[in-house]
Amino acid sequence: MSTPPRPTSSNGEAFASAERRQSYSRPSVFGATQLSTRRLRSNSSGPIPQDLGDLSTAEMNSVAPPAPVYKIVLTGGPCGGKTTSLARLSPYLRERGFEVIACPEAFSLLVNNGMSFDYLGAVEGMDVVVQDTVMDMQIGLEDGFERVLRARGKPAVLLCDRGLMDGSAYMDPEAWERLLAKRDVQCVSELREGRYNAVFHLVTAAEGAEQFYTLENNAVRTETPELARELDDMTRNAWVGHPNLKIFDNSTGFEKKMQRVVEETARLVGLPTQMQRVTTKFLLRKEPDLEAFPGDVRVRVFDVEKVYLLEENIRTENISEEYSFIRKRTTVHKDGEASGSVYGWTGVQKTHEGQIIETKRIITKREYNSLFNNRDKSRHIVTQKRISFLWNIQSFTIHVYQEPVSDICILHAQVQSTSDSAGHDEEVSIPPFLEVEKKLLTDSEEDEQYGAYHISLKN
Repeated sequence: MSTPPRPTSSNGEAFASAERRQSYSRPSVFGATQLSTRRLRSNSSGPIPQDLGDLSTAEMNSVAPPAPVYKIVLTGGPCGGKTTSLARLSPYLRERGFEVIACPEAFSLLVNNGMSFDYLGAVEGMDVVVQDTVMDMQIGLEDGFERVLRARGKPAVLLCDRGLMDGSAYMDPEAWERLLAKRDVQCVSELREGRYNAVFHLVTAAEGAEQFYTLENNAVRTETPELARELDDMTRNAWVGHPNLKIFDNSTGFEKKMQRVVEETARLVGLPTQMQRVTTKFLLRKEPDLEAFPGDVRVRVFDVEKVYLLEENIRTENISEEYSFIRKRTTVHKDGEASGSVYGWTGVQKTHEGQIIETKRIITKREYNSLFNNRDKSRHIVTQKRISFLWNIQSFTIHVYQEPVSDICILHAQVQSTSDSAGHDEEVSIPPFLEVEKKLLTDSEEDEQYGAYHISLKN
């Protein structure tokens, strides 16, 4: 899989000018006019220098990072294991060559430095002011840490103690909408999948491990078990729609829960892992009627365009197959209006032992358009409608194919399978409002037949 060239022009011809994005999320302001594959977005708030020859090595790295920087949100209800996960992941990744910075939770910084919970109700509208401040602080911390990691020039991971969407779980819907309007947020996708590579939700111990729920290890935590479960549910739903939302429940005990978090992180950044699969697929009889979904199930709908790229077909000793694709993902609102497209690049490597290694990057619209010109014209552009939702603390996404076929509908259910569960089928709680035709066996010919990689091939 080819790697992108770094800019060497002294007059900046390798870059096009880019407008500053809104301050609420500040995705990439650097667009590339020519890229053979992918490059990480940049969150630098400054303008692009016209003379690249004046840049230091660190500044050049910030403009065009020579190595990937991954942003992972660790979230969940109270007493779910976020603090322990941060402590486990940091040394694990550093021992394997990654630079790691942990970004603290902005709300906790306010509370730990003198703001009491009484502030939230002291004055009318105070909740919006506090969450607006939290969002400002969170953006500043994340962007600053990410800028430092990019300048370092090595593979890196930014572990975020909660993310921008978490605030919605602590506000009523009307107040959240006022906050978004105040910040001129056009679509929440910019705060969600447009900003983070993955979201790991660690379910509160109050849900399935009540005997271990405690308030003693966090001075900020005041929630009863009942409130903890309620907040956990609202936090989970706040992130519905992120394509890499992973939910870690308490079905396996705490230590195995932490192992699942570590192995999912390894899979995300391309490290060897014992995790055998991340989804179980089912063929549905037909596209579901969204009106048939229960009223308490929050649904997110997206239009997806997937484009496979032309590859150099270089084989290595350990890799048997390699390909990549780009994806545009557009939010579709209840009234059918589409807005808020986000863009991604995915590289896939298959080893001779049958392991699949995926690498995902957030890219800009300009990068997407540039890579689109390098598409594999022996394959169709695949378009789908995707329906994301949660059911029984499991994450589901329905892929409804539209082009080049329109009669296939696949349900993807998130599961994790490690070496400890090898040979055991993971339990999936199938939503009763869906009509399942059959389960698609993992890594079978039938599984490949219904995959986008196979469907994209022209006859």
